[in-house]
Amino acid sequence: MSQPTSTGRRTGRVERATKESSVLVEIDLDGTGEVDVETGIGFYDHMLGQLGKHGLFDLKVRSIGDLHVDSHHTVEDTALALGGAFREALGDKVGIRRFADAKVPLDEVLAEVTVDLSGRPFLVHTEPDRMAPMIGAYDTTLTRHIFESFVAQAQICLHVHVPYGRNAHHIVEAQFKAVARALRAASERDPRVVGVPSTKGVL
Repeated sequence: MSQPTSTGRRTGRVERATKESSVLVEIDLDGTGEVDVETGIGFYDHMLGQLGKHGLFDLKVRSIGDLHVDSHHTVEDTALALGGAFREALGDKVGIRRFADAKVPLDEVLAEVTVDLSGRPFLVHTEPDRMAPMIGAYDTTLTRHIFESFVAQAQICLHVHVPYGRNAHHIVEAQFKAVARALRAASERDPRVVGVPSTKGVL
């Protein structure tokens, strides 16, 4: 049950069913990082685990997709549902910080993320061109698409930049950790903020 108010616990729940996948996502923005994720794609589960752990979001994901075709539909539909649940959990956005950034190193990789919970979806995403095409059953070209899908439904502005790195696992994981930290900071309530942090009065 969603509680999209400025004082209650902020939760979101989205169920998405198509001919290609069936997805359930539940998120609590005011959690402790408890994660329960099953998508059928081990590395994707690992990345969503990073998102919950480092964002301090309680996150439950159940995805069943046409993995006999490939991982694309499952990855995309899960990201869409996650974005929708995040948006629902944000509720009226009263009292949030709105803007945040994070830098996360992972050995030879540095990921830099800036976010605006603006109500307007926009993604800027850059990462090293030369990267292994697969990590287990995970297609590394889908990382950008995950953030595109998430941003479209969450209705946020997200900039993700990885200026250098070699190992594909590190490059992707650093991004998820940095996005988690930035989302956590931007969605936190600031006691000094009165109302919605926008001159428009709405986000």
